[in-house]
Amino acid sequence: MKTLQDYLDKLNILNFKEMYNGNFFLTWEKTDDEIEAVFTLADALRYMRENNISTKVFESGLGISLFRDNSTRTRFSFASACNLLGLKVQDLDEGKSQIAHGETVRETANMISFMADVIGIRDDMYIGKGNAYMHEVVDSVTQGHKDGILEQKPTLVNLQCDIDHPTQVMADMLHIIHEFGGVENLKGKKLAMTWAYSPSYGKPLSVPQGVIGLMTRFGMDVVLAHPEGYEVFPEVEAVAAENAKKSGGSYTKTNSMAEAFKDADIVYPKSWAPFAAMGQRTELYAQGDQAGIDALEKELLAQNAQHKDWACTEELMSTTKDGKALYLHCLPADITGVSCETGEVDASVFDRYRTLLYKEASYKPYIIAAMIFLAKFADPAVILKKLEENGKPRVFK
Repeated sequence: MKTLQDYLDKLNILNFKEMYNGNFFLTWEKTDDEIEAVFTLADALRYMRENNISTKVFESGLGISLFRDNSTRTRFSFASACNLLGLKVQDLDEGKSQIAHGETVRETANMISFMADVIGIRDDMYIGKGNAYMHEVVDSVTQGHKDGILEQKPTLVNLQCDIDHPTQVMADMLHIIHEFGGVENLKGKKLAMTWAYSPSYGKPLSVPQGVIGLMTRFGMDVVLAHPEGYEVFPEVEAVAAENAKKSGGSYTKTNSMAEAFKDADIVYPKSWAPFAAMGQRTELYAQGDQAGIDALEKELLAQNAQHKDWACTEELMSTTKDGKALYLHCLPADITGVSCETGEVDASVFDRYRTLLYKEASYKPYIIAAMIFLAKFADPAVILKKLEENGKPRVFK
């Protein structure tokens, strides 16, 4: 059984000093030590909560959330993470703000940040927009801090953009690490990130891109599978290929779901929209062309319907390693016969992995809390030790 000191010892041998006062945009912008520090601190925070040790390191302060797309898990994970550290969450509802009256990004960012320690943003719908917007927010509050407007510069956590979904894929990765008994056991494991049919339109590319951008760092054999026309960002594929080369793993592509599933240790069947179509949709929205948007949606739904055989079935699962590959999904999944007539996964497969899927999702609050913690404290191991010595319980008994 691990103790808190085990996690602190691990933190003390990692170099993550550049994360202090920083932000979290993309996983591949972080070093191996920095990624490992997030995992280690997330596990430490979970250990402390499970052992009834308070982890409130803020007596006051705000965590600002801005969701430009719908969310359940990430929204509540961000709120849980902020609360775990002692911050109160305030959601920025753009419809109720002065943004509609022409307030600039710079002004909004500063006005919401007077007592904010972290800003979490989800902006994943439009190619070339989400990550760029997050950088504009950071540039704005950085200047506000330099100008003496803000007493502190809030750190930004990417809660999903058009390029990456770091909190999701890092929660996925921590789940994998625990299920396989440690990072050292992942070398040579085959992970299949595959497209799967969905009756809905326009799902972001950030999850598959985040998966290939992160999982290739651990010596695994990562396979990206999709029908022709469902390519992801070539820049992210280049990252995946370079990661695999450095880690001793591999990164390959195929247009066969069956080939990807064959002897896989881990499978991640998930729908996403074609890269080219997402770019086209961004242009149509910029032009206010609703007729064009409607026509594109109809076209993409028809394109999806040509690939209904791309589904995680019992038959496909039987071809994985010993027929028992770890099934992953960011949720909600399109479940055949449950949430839709035909979808990403058979109901029997989903039901068999339901508990593990919920466990996978449960890592996300701790991942987000760790990202915040590493940005706000130069020596988190010292702070965690003080919290343990203080002995304040989370729940009084």
